[in-house]
Amino acid sequence: MVQMKKFFEENGQGEFAQYQSLQISPIHVHRSKAEHKHAIFILGKEIASVMTLDEFSGPGRTQVRMQELASRTVDEMMH
Repeated sequence: MVQMKKFFEENGQGEFAQYQSLQISPIHVHRSKAEHKHAIFILGKEIASVMTLDEFSGPGRTQVRMQELASRTVDEMMH
């Protein structure tokens, strides 16, 4: 997913602001599993957003689902 993010950024598509605000990457081994899961779902949501603006397309539905999963992981991080 990080490679996809890099591809889109290099081609001037997407800013991935929410993912970047988390200040986490796959190499940050000191972060919790829940934090990494949350980051993956946020990145997935933002990638899907770049792929389409149509919420009824496959990627559009993926964006919505990734947001739902990201929201759930917030609860995990609180425990």
